[in-house]
Amino acid sequence: MTRLLLAALTAAPLALALCGQGLAQQAQPAEAAEEGVEGQRIANPVAEFAGIDKITGRIISFDVYIDETVQFGALQVTPRVCMSSPDEVEPKTDSFVEVDEITLDRKIRRIFSGWMFAESPGLNAVEHAVYDVWLKSCKQSSEVPPPKAAAAGG
Repeated sequence: MTRLLLAALTAAPLALALCGQGLAQQAQPAEAAEEGVEGQRIANPVAEFAGIDKITGRIISFDVYIDETVQFGALQVTPRVCMSSPDEVEPKTDSFVEVDEITLDRKIRRIFSGWMFAESPGLNAVEHAVYDVWLKSCKQSSEVPPPKAAAAGG
């Protein structure tokens, strides 16, 4: 009985390994096709952020164009790139952001420089004493006019 059990236990991993190789070979074309779609990242001209003023409890959503600086309270938010994945694959939205604080003596101090991830807002959100800022999404357009159009119009 123990020999039979031992033989079954040693044969099972071999059978699974052989079966797994067959499945891996069958899955390769589908994985390659998925990698092709997944490898395509979309560069977006607009990053959408949310911010909370901890004193008033007010939450605001605001759009910022790439390489534009927008002030939220005492913070200046500047996205450098905002990437998203195509609709066909799992959403992955990230942005490289620089956040500066305007101090009481009117000096600018960099308090954050790094990647923010919309799917994990708590991972790299800016947590300031009064204001928190996090990435919500990346967009192709905004109701807010682009910086050049706003300067030309006013």
